[in-house]
Amino acid sequence: MENGTVNHEMETASTITIKGILSLLMQNIDEKNKKRLISLGMGDPTVYSCFHTTHVAGEAVIEALQSEKFNGYSPTVGLPQTRRAIAEYLSCDLPYNLSPDDVFVTSGCTQAIDVAVAMLARPGANILLPRPGFPIYELCATFRRLEVRYFDLLPDKGWEVDLDSIVALADRNTVGLVIINPGNPCGNVYSYQHLKKIAETADKLKVPVIADEVYGHLAFGDNPFVPMGVFGSIVPVLTLGSLSKRWIVPGWRLGWFVISDPCGMFKNPKIIERIKKYFDILGGPATFIQAAVPRIIEKTDEVFFKKTINTLKQTSDICWDMIKEIPCISCPQKPQGSMAAMIKLNLSNLEDIGDDIDFCFRLAKEESVIILPGTAVGLKNWIRITFAADPHSLKEALGRLKSFCIRHTKLMQPY
Repeated sequence: MENGTVNHEMETASTITIKGILSLLMQNIDEKNKKRLISLGMGDPTVYSCFHTTHVAGEAVIEALQSEKFNGYSPTVGLPQTRRAIAEYLSCDLPYNLSPDDVFVTSGCTQAIDVAVAMLARPGANILLPRPGFPIYELCATFRRLEVRYFDLLPDKGWEVDLDSIVALADRNTVGLVIINPGNPCGNVYSYQHLKKIAETADKLKVPVIADEVYGHLAFGDNPFVPMGVFGSIVPVLTLGSLSKRWIVPGWRLGWFVISDPCGMFKNPKIIERIKKYFDILGGPATFIQAAVPRIIEKTDEVFFKKTINTLKQTSDICWDMIKEIPCISCPQKPQGSMAAMIKLNLSNLEDIGDDIDFCFRLAKEESVIILPGTAVGLKNWIRITFAADPHSLKEALGRLKSFCIRHTKLMQPY
C-alpha cells in the first residue's frame, strides 16, 4: 500500500459500490454449474437461518403497527420516544448522558453517513477516510464536492490507524475524520488506548471524528467494544449506528446520527438548526418501526446478544482455521469483531489470475461462490470474506475456495 495518498479526482463519483460489484458477480454464475450458490459477499446475516432477530423485536413492531397510532408522519428528526430510547441506550457505555436532542433518527446507517458528510461539507474542504473502508463514504463525499484523502489501516498492527499519515494528510480545510469500529471490512476492534490516541490526534488537528459504529458491541476477541463517544470530551464525535447488525434487522432501516459532544464544541445553535432543516428534506424510517424501538431496546435479553456473539465467534474461527490451509491467500489477523475479514491474495503464485476482481469473477463462475474483491473497499489484490453464515455453508464455500486456489496454483518449476 502507498502511505497516505490524496485523491484529486473530484469530477465524477466512484462507480464502485459493494452492491454493484456483487450484482455483476451474480451475473457471472454459470447456470450449468450444479453447485449451489453460496454468497460470502454481503453483510446480511438474515440470509442464514442461524442468524435471526429476537422475538421481542417482532412483537414490538406488531404491537406498534396494530395500535394504529403510528400510521402518520413522524417528526422529521424522529419520534421523541425513539430519540430518548436511543440516547439512553448509548449513554450506558459513556461517562456522560446523551440528551434526546443529541439524537436524530435515520433510515439506516447509510443515511446517517450522508447526513454527517452533508453537514461537514463546504467549498474547498476535504475529508479523511480509512483505506480499506466502506465505499459509501467516498460516494457521499464526492456528491458533496468534498475532496477525499485516504489514510491507511495497518494490517500488521491489527488494522490500526496510521496516525502519522493522518497528521500528514490533514490541513486547515480538513472537516472530518472517519473511524469504523468494529471494523468493516477488516474485522478488527480497536483498543481503548488506540481510540484515545485517535481522539487526541483529531483534537490537535481540530477535526471532528465521525464514528461509524454500525457493528457496535459485535466484538468477540481480546478487545471489548469501546464507543468513540467515550472521548467526546477530547474531540467532538458524530456517532453513527443502527439496529441493523446487533439486532439482525438490516431491512428495517432504523439508524441514528448522534452528536456525542459533552463540552458543546459542536453544538452551535446554527449547526443544530442546519441539521434539523436538512432532516426536513429526508425520509426517515417508517413511523411504526420507530415506535417499536423503545421496547426493542429495553426488553431484549442479553442471552440473545450472547448467542449472536457466540455464533460469530464460531464462524470466525472456522474462517480463520480454514484460510490457513488454503494456498495463495493469507489473513494477517484473526477477526476480532463485526462480520468480515480481509484476506490477502498472493497473485505471484496463481496461474492466469490478473487481480482481485479477476479472482472473484473466476471463483463465481467456476465454484458458484461469491466473495467481494478488495478493490471495492479500497485495497487492490485483497478480498473480503463475510463469515456471518451458517457453519455448514461457510465450510462448503471455503472448501470450494481451497479447490479453486489449488487448481490455479502455479506448478513449481524444476531446477
